[in-house]
Amino acid sequence: MMPTNLHNKKTAIDYKDADSATSYVYDDAAEKALLRKQDIRIVPLSAAICLLANLDRSNIGNAKILNSETHNDLLSETHMTNLQYTIALMVFLVAYAGFEVPSNYLLKRLSPSRWIAFLMLVWGGLTMGLGGTHTYAEVAAVRFLLGVFEAGLFPGLIYLLTFWYRPEERSVRVAFILASATLAGAFGGAIAYGVGHMNRANGLSAWRWLFILEGLPSCLSSILVFFILPNYPETAHWLSEHEKKLAAYRLKDQGSKGNSKALTWEETKDTLKDWRLYAHYVVYFGVSPPFSSLSLFTPSIVAGLGFTSLQANLMTVPPYAVAYVVTLLTSWSADRNNSRGLHAGIACLVGAAGFMASALLPADAYAHRYGCLIVGAAGSFASVPPLVGWITSNVFTTSAAGLVIALNVSFTGPGQMVGVWIYKADEATKGYPTGHWTNCALLLFSAIGCFGLTMYYRRLNSALGRRGEVQRYRY
Repeated sequence: MMPTNLHNKKTAIDYKDADSATSYVYDDAAEKALLRKQDIRIVPLSAAICLLANLDRSNIGNAKILNSETHNDLLSETHMTNLQYTIALMVFLVAYAGFEVPSNYLLKRLSPSRWIAFLMLVWGGLTMGLGGTHTYAEVAAVRFLLGVFEAGLFPGLIYLLTFWYRPEERSVRVAFILASATLAGAFGGAIAYGVGHMNRANGLSAWRWLFILEGLPSCLSSILVFFILPNYPETAHWLSEHEKKLAAYRLKDQGSKGNSKALTWEETKDTLKDWRLYAHYVVYFGVSPPFSSLSLFTPSIVAGLGFTSLQANLMTVPPYAVAYVVTLLTSWSADRNNSRGLHAGIACLVGAAGFMASALLPADAYAHRYGCLIVGAAGSFASVPPLVGWITSNVFTTSAAGLVIALNVSFTGPGQMVGVWIYKADEATKGYPTGHWTNCALLLFSAIGCFGLTMYYRRLNSALGRRGEVQRYRY
């Protein structure tokens, strides 16, 4: 635990690393100042990167219905069926699941700023390329490549946080970053509403303009990211020598190090054989279908509530706006109370209740079902950051952190594949019961997993306490 001085009294601390032994003065105010400095440099930029990525991956849902009344939408102009559209969504997820682990390996080898900037440049170009597609095969091929290059972003950003923050500090930072996915949904709907009025401008349909205008910022921002995204505390030119030593001291027993050795095969085997981590992976799998289905089908779900295509895009904003606030509050509380499993489980229950109520209501109860969509989205999105913070706080081999994070996010691949199939186009008039019931069941499954794993960790800590050992598990 970090020493705390209620009156900001300075305390001499001997910090030793592999190369030297250094004494320096540390106080509580210095740590808070360091955290503020790190937050300003890392969190807003990471959230902006994640926002751009989620705009580029989910705008296909907006393009699907944009100007559909005049047959200037994505499906009409590429002559795609609803089945082919779903397959185009799925191939993205196949690539996304398969390339997360190698991407995190390359991030550590090449440095976060270089690798993430490269990914942004490529996925931005691919998104713009979607605006030039004319057939199902072209859409599917570009979506697959988009999945390859977006795969490394989210696990990469989470891995980056482990170099800078203690486990109990990560959930709320993860929330700020991941909550940008909900902002992407809100902004994406608002942007699509505006771009929808550009239909046939310069001979291009609005959905083509949507891909072009949302891909371009990622390409341009990659240059900025290359130069200003921080890599590791020990190489940060904007930290003083004292701050670098303090950052190292804060993470001396936990967190990842920029100068740490590469993951060995023995550590890989130990990580792959740790069964409790698979419990985390399975729980994370359960929240993936609601996350992906809402990201891709919210415009279609809202269109089924009696709105036109342009209105439907605009009306996707409130569910995402509410989810953004709830996600931040839930993660802040999870970190403050050091209780991530319980918070994630409760969020899953709230999301499940929203989907269950929507499935039980009559198909024409538009206002009530819209309210249920807001509740379902808030619970679903709010459950994710505590789960990510939870698993990273229970990994004790720092060199394995990148592998664990990538594997955890890789388990979303199969879950997100489920999410692309459950909202069936032929159930629009029925209120999409299959999608709502599936999301409800999986969120209940994850809630049970959260509560069960919390109880298990408490038992492990109790056993360690009885033996006089340090309680190491966080729940």
